[in-house]
Amino acid sequence: MAFENILDDVKAAMGELRGQLSANEPMAPLTWFRVGGPAQLFFKPADEEDLRYFLANLPTEIPVTVIGLASNLIVRDGGIPGVVIRLGRGFNKITVEDGLRLRVGASVPDLRLAQAAARAGIGGMAFYRGIPGSVGGALRMNAGAHGGETCDFLVSARAIDRQGNLHLLDNKDMGYAYRHCSAPEDLIFTEAVFEGPPGDPAVLEQEMREVAAYREEKQPVKSRTGGSTFKNPPQHSSWQLIDAAGCRGLRIGGAHVSEKHCNFLINDNNATAADIERLGETVRKRVFEHSGIELQWEIRRIGVPLDAEELIAAA
Repeated sequence: MAFENILDDVKAAMGELRGQLSANEPMAPLTWFRVGGPAQLFFKPADEEDLRYFLANLPTEIPVTVIGLASNLIVRDGGIPGVVIRLGRGFNKITVEDGLRLRVGASVPDLRLAQAAARAGIGGMAFYRGIPGSVGGALRMNAGAHGGETCDFLVSARAIDRQGNLHLLDNKDMGYAYRHCSAPEDLIFTEAVFEGPPGDPAVLEQEMREVAAYREEKQPVKSRTGGSTFKNPPQHSSWQLIDAAGCRGLRIGGAHVSEKHCNFLINDNNATAADIERLGETVRKRVFEHSGIELQWEIRRIGVPLDAEELIAAA
Protein backbone atom coordinates (compact mmCIF):
# COMPACT_ATOMS: atom_id res chain seq x y z
CA MET A 1 0.00 0.00 0.00
CA ALA A 2 1.24 3.50 -0.85
CA PHE A 3 -0.14 6.69 0.69
CA GLU A 4 -0.70 10.01 -1.07
CA ASN A 5 2.70 11.69 -1.42
CA ILE A 6 2.66 14.86 0.68
CA LEU A 7 6.43 15.10 1.00
CA ASP A 8 6.96 18.07 -1.32
CA ASP A 9 4.27 20.18 0.35
CA VAL A 10 5.65 19.51 3.82
CA LYS A 11 9.24 20.22 2.77
CA ALA A 12 8.20 23.46 1.10
CA ALA A 13 6.99 24.78 4.44
CA MET A 14 10.23 23.87 6.23
CA GLY A 15 13.17 25.47 4.49
CA GLU A 16 15.38 25.25 7.58
CA LEU A 17 14.78 21.57 8.28
CA ARG A 18 18.03 19.62 8.87
CA GLY A 19 16.78 16.11 9.61
CA GLN A 20 15.94 13.29 7.17
CA LEU A 21 12.40 13.38 5.77
CA SER A 22 11.11 10.74 3.33
CA ALA A 23 7.80 9.43 1.95
CA ASN A 24 6.23 5.95 1.97
CA GLU A 25 9.10 4.58 4.03
CA PRO A 26 8.88 0.79 4.71
CA MET A 27 8.36 0.12 8.40
CA ALA A 28 8.67 -3.67 8.48
CA PRO A 29 12.50 -3.67 8.37
CA LEU A 30 12.56 -1.42 11.44
CA THR A 31 10.35 -3.61 13.64
CA TRP A 32 11.45 -6.72 15.52
CA PHE A 33 8.44 -8.60 14.14
CA ARG A 34 9.45 -7.58 10.59
CA VAL A 35 5.84 -6.88 9.58
CA GLY A 36 3.71 -3.92 8.63
CA GLY A 37 3.03 -1.35 5.93
CA PRO A 38 4.84 1.93 5.17
CA ALA A 39 4.82 5.31 6.88
CA GLN A 40 3.27 8.08 4.81
CA LEU A 41 6.12 10.33 5.99
CA PHE A 42 9.17 9.31 8.02
CA PHE A 43 11.28 11.86 9.90
CA LYS A 44 14.58 11.52 11.76
CA PRO A 45 15.34 14.89 13.40
CA ALA A 46 18.94 16.06 13.61
CA ASP A 47 18.54 17.16 17.24
CA GLU A 48 16.03 18.59 19.69
CA GLU A 49 15.87 22.02 18.03
CA ASP A 50 15.27 20.38 14.65
CA LEU A 51 12.43 18.36 16.17
CA ARG A 52 10.90 21.51 17.65
CA TYR A 53 11.13 23.30 14.31
CA PHE A 54 9.53 20.39 12.46
CA LEU A 55 6.59 20.06 14.84
CA ALA A 56 5.98 23.81 15.01
CA ASN A 57 5.71 23.98 11.21
CA LEU A 58 3.92 20.68 10.56
CA PRO A 59 0.28 21.21 9.49
CA THR A 60 -1.99 20.40 12.42
CA GLU A 61 -4.11 17.98 10.37
CA ILE A 62 -1.14 15.61 9.86
CA PRO A 63 -1.06 12.99 12.64
CA VAL A 64 2.22 12.21 14.41
CA THR A 65 3.37 8.76 15.56
CA VAL A 66 6.62 8.20 17.48
CA ILE A 67 8.56 4.94 17.45
CA GLY A 68 11.79 3.87 19.10
CA LEU A 69 13.63 0.62 18.46
CA ALA A 70 10.26 -0.97 17.60
CA SER A 71 10.96 -3.98 19.80
CA ASN A 72 7.51 -3.91 21.40
CA LEU A 73 5.47 -2.85 18.40
CA ILE A 74 3.12 -4.16 15.71
CA VAL A 75 2.78 -1.94 12.65
CA ARG A 76 -0.44 -2.96 10.91
CA ASP A 77 -0.37 -4.03 7.27
CA GLY A 78 -2.03 -0.89 5.92
CA GLY A 79 0.79 1.27 7.21
CA ILE A 80 0.83 4.50 9.23
CA PRO A 81 -0.85 7.68 7.95
CA GLY A 82 0.77 11.01 8.73
CA VAL A 83 4.35 11.23 9.92
CA VAL A 84 6.36 8.69 11.90
CA ILE A 85 9.16 10.21 13.96
CA ARG A 86 12.16 8.19 15.08
CA LEU A 87 14.94 9.80 17.12
CA GLY A 88 18.47 8.94 16.07
CA ARG A 89 22.07 9.98 16.65
CA GLY A 90 21.20 13.47 17.83
CA PHE A 91 19.55 11.94 20.89
CA ASN A 92 22.03 9.21 21.89
CA LYS A 93 24.38 10.97 24.30
CA ILE A 94 25.05 9.73 27.84
CA THR A 95 26.62 12.02 30.45
CA VAL A 96 27.60 11.09 34.01
CA GLU A 97 26.65 13.86 36.45
CA ASP A 98 27.30 14.50 40.12
CA GLY A 99 25.07 12.79 42.67
CA LEU A 100 25.05 9.34 41.04
CA ARG A 101 23.09 10.65 38.08
CA LEU A 102 23.06 9.91 34.35
CA ARG A 103 21.73 12.27 31.68
CA VAL A 104 20.61 10.07 28.78
CA GLY A 105 19.21 10.79 25.33
CA ALA A 106 15.89 9.20 24.44
CA SER A 107 17.29 7.14 21.54
CA VAL A 108 19.84 5.38 23.77
CA PRO A 109 19.12 1.63 23.95
CA ASP A 110 18.21 0.40 27.43
CA LEU A 111 21.22 -1.92 27.24
CA ARG A 112 23.58 1.08 26.96
CA LEU A 113 21.84 2.75 29.91
CA ALA A 114 22.48 -0.33 32.05
CA GLN A 115 26.11 -0.48 30.95
CA ALA A 116 26.73 3.22 31.60
CA ALA A 117 25.19 2.99 35.06
CA ALA A 118 27.37 -0.01 35.93
CA ARG A 119 30.56 1.71 34.76
CA ALA A 120 29.66 4.80 36.79
CA GLY A 121 28.96 2.74 39.93
CA ILE A 122 25.24 3.61 39.92
CA GLY A 123 23.20 0.73 41.22
CA GLY A 124 19.71 -0.60 40.62
CA MET A 125 19.54 -0.32 36.85
CA ALA A 126 20.94 -3.68 35.76
CA PHE A 127 17.37 -4.71 34.86
CA TYR A 128 17.57 -2.49 31.78
CA ARG A 129 20.00 -5.07 30.36
CA GLY A 130 17.00 -7.30 29.76
CA ILE A 131 14.75 -4.72 28.06
CA PRO A 132 15.29 -4.56 24.28
CA GLY A 133 13.99 -1.03 23.80
CA SER A 134 15.21 2.55 24.06
CA VAL A 135 15.03 5.15 26.82
CA GLY A 136 12.17 7.03 25.16
CA GLY A 137 10.04 3.90 25.14
CA ALA A 138 11.01 3.12 28.72
CA LEU A 139 9.79 6.57 29.76
CA ARG A 140 6.51 6.24 27.87
CA MET A 141 5.56 2.80 29.24
CA ASN A 142 7.35 2.75 32.61
CA ALA A 143 9.40 -0.19 31.36
CA GLY A 144 10.67 -2.65 33.94
CA ALA A 145 11.87 -6.17 34.63
CA HIS A 146 13.40 -8.25 37.41
CA GLY A 147 11.76 -6.18 40.12
CA GLY A 148 12.85 -2.77 38.82
CA GLU A 149 10.86 -0.09 36.98
CA THR A 150 11.67 3.18 35.29
CA CYS A 151 9.67 5.11 37.87
CA ASP A 152 12.09 3.92 40.58
CA PHE A 153 15.06 5.77 39.04
CA LEU A 154 13.78 8.61 36.88
CA VAL A 155 14.52 12.10 38.20
CA SER A 156 13.27 14.22 35.29
CA ALA A 157 12.63 14.23 31.55
CA ARG A 158 12.62 16.67 28.66
CA ALA A 159 9.86 16.49 26.05
CA ILE A 160 8.50 18.35 23.02
CA ASP A 161 4.76 18.71 22.40
CA ARG A 162 2.87 18.68 19.09
CA GLN A 163 3.28 22.46 18.73
CA GLY A 164 7.06 22.32 19.23
CA ASN A 165 7.08 23.58 22.82
CA LEU A 166 9.63 22.30 25.34
CA HIS A 167 8.43 20.71 28.59
CA LEU A 168 10.45 19.74 31.67
CA LEU A 169 8.83 17.03 33.77
CA ASP A 170 9.67 15.65 37.21
CA ASN A 171 9.06 12.03 38.12
CA LYS A 172 5.74 12.95 39.73
CA ASP A 173 4.58 14.63 36.51
CA MET A 174 4.78 11.32 34.66
CA GLY A 175 1.80 9.73 36.42
CA TYR A 176 3.46 6.34 36.53
CA ALA A 177 1.70 3.06 37.24
CA TYR A 178 2.44 -0.51 36.16
CA ARG A 179 3.53 -0.29 32.49
CA HIS A 180 1.73 3.04 32.22
CA CYS A 181 2.55 6.73 31.95
CA SER A 182 -0.05 9.49 32.24
CA ALA A 183 2.04 12.23 30.63
CA PRO A 184 0.21 13.77 27.64
CA GLU A 185 0.24 11.49 24.62
CA ASP A 186 1.56 14.17 22.29
CA LEU A 187 4.81 14.61 24.24
CA ILE A 188 7.94 13.26 22.55
CA PHE A 189 10.60 12.53 25.16
CA THR A 190 14.07 13.66 24.14
CA GLU A 191 16.20 13.19 27.26
CA ALA A 192 16.02 11.91 30.83
CA VAL A 193 18.00 12.07 34.06
CA PHE A 194 18.29 8.88 36.13
CA GLU A 195 19.62 8.45 39.65
CA GLY A 196 20.45 5.36 41.68
CA PRO A 197 22.25 4.22 44.82
CA PRO A 198 26.03 3.69 44.86
CA GLY A 199 27.22 0.31 43.66
CA ASP A 200 30.38 -1.63 42.93
CA PRO A 201 30.92 -1.66 39.14
CA ALA A 202 32.15 -5.27 39.26
CA VAL A 203 29.02 -6.37 41.13
CA LEU A 204 26.78 -4.42 38.76
CA GLU A 205 28.47 -6.00 35.74
CA GLN A 206 27.77 -9.43 37.23
CA GLU A 207 24.12 -8.48 37.77
CA MET A 208 23.86 -7.56 34.11
CA ARG A 209 25.39 -10.87 33.06
CA GLU A 210 22.82 -12.68 35.19
CA VAL A 211 19.97 -10.70 33.63
CA ALA A 212 21.29 -11.50 30.15
CA ALA A 213 21.67 -15.19 30.96
CA TYR A 214 18.15 -15.37 32.38
CA ARG A 215 16.73 -13.74 29.27
CA GLU A 216 18.68 -16.07 26.99
CA GLU A 217 17.45 -19.13 28.91
CA LYS A 218 13.81 -18.16 29.39
CA GLN A 219 12.85 -16.07 26.36
CA PRO A 220 12.94 -16.62 22.57
CA VAL A 221 15.46 -13.82 22.08
CA LYS A 222 16.70 -15.09 18.70
CA SER A 223 13.24 -15.15 17.13
CA ARG A 224 11.26 -12.44 15.35
CA THR A 225 9.15 -11.40 18.29
CA GLY A 226 7.93 -8.29 20.08
CA GLY A 227 8.82 -9.02 23.68
CA SER A 228 6.16 -9.58 26.32
CA THR A 229 2.79 -9.50 24.60
CA PHE A 230 0.47 -8.90 27.55
CA LYS A 231 0.76 -7.11 30.86
CA ASN A 232 0.68 -9.26 33.97
CA PRO A 233 -2.74 -8.94 35.65
CA PRO A 234 -2.71 -8.26 39.41
CA GLN A 235 -1.67 -11.40 41.32
CA HIS A 236 -1.16 -13.37 38.07
CA SER A 237 1.47 -14.08 35.42
CA SER A 238 0.25 -13.78 31.85
CA TRP A 239 2.29 -16.71 30.62
CA GLN A 240 0.74 -19.03 33.21
CA LEU A 241 -2.78 -17.93 32.23
CA ILE A 242 -1.95 -18.44 28.53
CA ASP A 243 -0.47 -21.86 29.20
CA ALA A 244 -3.43 -22.93 31.33
CA ALA A 245 -5.79 -21.91 28.52
CA GLY A 246 -4.01 -24.33 26.16
CA CYS A 247 -2.43 -21.66 23.95
CA ARG A 248 1.22 -22.72 24.08
CA GLY A 249 2.26 -23.32 20.46
CA LEU A 250 -1.06 -22.03 19.06
CA ARG A 251 -0.66 -20.92 15.43
CA ILE A 252 -2.49 -18.52 13.12
CA GLY A 253 -1.02 -18.06 9.65
CA GLY A 254 2.71 -17.46 9.90
CA ALA A 255 2.68 -16.67 13.62
CA HIS A 256 2.58 -18.84 16.73
CA VAL A 257 2.71 -18.59 20.50
CA SER A 258 6.22 -19.35 21.71
CA GLU A 259 6.64 -22.75 23.32
CA LYS A 260 9.63 -21.43 25.27
CA HIS A 261 7.74 -18.53 26.87
CA CYS A 262 4.08 -18.33 25.94
CA ASN A 263 3.71 -14.60 26.60
CA PHE A 264 5.75 -14.14 23.41
CA LEU A 265 4.35 -14.27 19.88
CA ILE A 266 6.68 -15.39 17.08
CA ASN A 267 6.77 -14.59 13.37
CA ASP A 268 8.38 -17.74 12.01
CA ASN A 269 6.75 -18.18 8.60
CA ASN A 270 6.34 -14.80 6.88
CA ALA A 271 3.46 -13.74 9.10
CA THR A 272 1.49 -10.60 8.38
CA ALA A 273 0.74 -8.08 11.10
CA ALA A 274 -2.86 -9.31 10.90
CA ASP A 275 -1.71 -12.87 11.66
CA ILE A 276 0.11 -11.71 14.77
CA GLU A 277 -2.68 -9.46 16.01
CA ARG A 278 -5.38 -12.10 15.38
CA LEU A 279 -3.24 -14.61 17.25
CA GLY A 280 -2.98 -12.24 20.20
CA GLU A 281 -6.72 -11.60 20.20
CA THR A 282 -7.40 -15.34 20.03
CA VAL A 283 -5.15 -15.85 23.06
CA ARG A 284 -7.00 -13.09 24.94
CA LYS A 285 -10.36 -14.72 24.13
CA ARG A 286 -9.27 -18.18 25.23
CA VAL A 287 -7.72 -16.91 28.45
CA PHE A 288 -10.90 -15.02 29.30
CA GLU A 289 -13.04 -18.07 28.58
CA HIS A 290 -10.79 -20.25 30.76
CA SER A 291 -10.07 -17.94 33.70
CA GLY A 292 -12.38 -14.94 33.44
CA ILE A 293 -9.31 -12.69 33.29
CA GLU A 294 -9.01 -10.20 30.44
CA LEU A 295 -5.41 -9.78 29.34
CA GLN A 296 -4.29 -6.30 28.32
CA TRP A 297 -1.86 -5.77 25.45
CA GLU A 298 1.61 -4.62 26.43
CA ILE A 299 2.73 -4.57 22.79
CA ARG A 300 1.79 -1.32 21.12
CA ARG A 301 -0.26 -1.69 17.91
CA ILE A 302 -0.28 1.19 15.44
CA GLY A 303 -1.37 1.93 11.88
CA VAL A 304 -4.40 0.98 9.82
CA PRO A 305 -5.71 -2.48 8.89
CA LEU A 306 -5.39 -3.59 5.28
CA ASP A 307 -8.59 -5.64 5.03
CA ALA A 308 -11.83 -6.48 6.79
CA GLU A 309 -10.40 -9.46 8.69
CA GLU A 310 -7.56 -7.36 10.00
CA LEU A 311 -10.09 -4.71 11.03
CA ILE A 312 -11.84 -7.32 13.20
CA ALA A 313 -8.52 -8.21 14.86
CA ALA A 314 -7.83 -4.52 15.51
CA ALA A 315 -11.21 -3.92 17.16
